[in-house]
Amino acid sequence: MLQFANAKINIGLHITSKRPDGYHELESIFYPIKIYDGIEILPSEALSMQVYNYAFPVDEDNLCTKAYRLIAADYNLPPVQIHLLKGIPVGAGLGGGSADASRVLMMLNEQYTLDLTHQQLESYARQLGADCPFFIRNKPVYATGIGTTFEEIALDLSAYHIVLVKPQIHISTAAAYQNVSIRTAQVDLREAIQLPVQEWKYHIKNDFEDGLFRHHPEIQNLKSALYDSGAIYASMSGSGSAVFGLFDSVPDIHKLQSFGTVFLG
Repeated sequence: MLQFANAKINIGLHITSKRPDGYHELESIFYPIKIYDGIEILPSEALSMQVYNYAFPVDEDNLCTKAYRLIAADYNLPPVQIHLLKGIPVGAGLGGGSADASRVLMMLNEQYTLDLTHQQLESYARQLGADCPFFIRNKPVYATGIGTTFEEIALDLSAYHIVLVKPQIHISTAAAYQNVSIRTAQVDLREAIQLPVQEWKYHIKNDFEDGLFRHHPEIQNLKSALYDSGAIYASMSGSGSAVFGLFDSVPDIHKLQSFGTVFLG
């Protein structure tokens, strides 16, 4: 079985508190975009995973194999071999690892006719980590808690071109949180996204930007370059380092390629 897992962007991201368990409470809009990883699941004599187009070591306890073990603990599943072709950039704030794990849950449910509901799949996904449950239904949501509590929202950006640039900078989630300021949100994102997109830049902000821009000014320069290229709204996604822009028409991406790899989502 072969399927594809898509990325997401954050439209606004507020870090509002730190919990006793070390996690952070957040508020954000999650929006799915058309940048994909390819996942194939095949019968095998033992559970294994092979990752392609990926520069980092993959341990035996990655999210995809964790997803398999979660399901296999409750159902009599045969061992499988998971092939993952990375197309979603890593360390970019796009939720690629979470998307892959959730897609594995859905593929196992389909391949072995487990008849799990969306609610059941989301319950498994929550055990894997923040962002994971979002990719089960894969619809725009207002996310709260640690990124596992969702409220569906009406948001359609299909009239715009989403251009995303991933610079040659890998930012770990832990490093991003070390530089973020925790504060009560001043804007309700559910109300802010109802404004014309042209006004979003005055009201919708990613709290990770200030700290990361100080340490990586090239990311701030990239955001400015997107606006200079005609973006109506531009922002870093998640904990970075990718920056996306919303455009009325596709810009000259050659001017943006000096900042990193360009994706159209």
